[in-house]
Amino acid sequence: MDIIKKSYFELINDIGILLHESRVKTYYAINNILLQTYWQIGEKIINYEQHGEERAEYGSNLLNRLSKDLKSKYGKGFSRRNILNMRNFYFLYPKWQTVPAKLNWSHFVELLSISDDLARSFYEKQSVHENWSVRELKRQRQSGLFERLALSKNKQEVLDLAKHGLIVTSPEDAVKDPYILEFLDIPESHSVSESELEARLINNLGMLLLELGKGFSFVGRQYRVTINNTHFFVDLVFYHSILKCYVLIDLKIGKVHHQDIGQMNMYLNYFKEEENRDDDNEPIGIVLAADKDEIMVKYATGSISNKLFVSQYKLYLPDKKELENKLKTLMKKESGLIEHQTENGNE
Repeated sequence: MDIIKKSYFELINDIGILLHESRVKTYYAINNILLQTYWQIGEKIINYEQHGEERAEYGSNLLNRLSKDLKSKYGKGFSRRNILNMRNFYFLYPKWQTVPAKLNWSHFVELLSISDDLARSFYEKQSVHENWSVRELKRQRQSGLFERLALSKNKQEVLDLAKHGLIVTSPEDAVKDPYILEFLDIPESHSVSESELEARLINNLGMLLLELGKGFSFVGRQYRVTINNTHFFVDLVFYHSILKCYVLIDLKIGKVHHQDIGQMNMYLNYFKEEENRDDDNEPIGIVLAADKDEIMVKYATGSISNKLFVSQYKLYLPDKKELENKLKTLMKKESGLIEHQTENGNE
């Protein structure tokens, strides 16, 4: 009787798997047809403009007229904004083969609103890599993720980031500075303790993992480290499945001090000796503070061989315009440096 029951439950499970796979395939098929239809509508609009029937400079009138007539004939879905998006969709993806099938129309509407080509390309690649929902894409864009990552790179690395997205191959790729924790909803006037900050992060673990990035899985909080019968506690411990290593995070609500860096270095040495399995790589340590002195951090970490980083966290969304301007300045400086080196090399 038990064998029959087990066989029946396996049958139910197998049918459930088939239904799920079928629904996923149906979703992607419908999504693909919708995207291709919108892409073809955009193609027809641009071809109409370019063949002189309606010059591009009069496009505003064309879109208004199209919206009115299409809504009258075919119903909703043809607002002027949506028709403009279809036109821009084709304009930015003139080859259908370059349109990522994993993304839906709402993803593209968000991407089309990004004027900077490098940033748009990055968010597209990252949406595919990390399977972002539209809500997640919006949040990462609002938090200035591209600019935050790009500001720590040189010009070629920025171009590679835009072309391929963030590909994690080293500890440096997995660490951000700053981290944006606006999802904690901490009022500006509220003074938060380290324990409260930690508790809020755990209560918003899904959003924290999204901010940390692909590959992170939660291991535990207040992870005990015992040395000669003295107990220490690492605030947050994660495991990174891509880098195959532990990631330790210690929270500091004020400015980071050299003692904090020394303590994290001790934790890393302990994990290498006591916690790492044979196939694990060296652990990564992040001292995550509200503020840091770059010069002090430079000297405090100078002789440390462990993978130890000091990052800041921000409780509010950054000024994206300021980040964009900083990135533009960086790119101009890099271009000027490359030109100067080229001129000197040709002398």
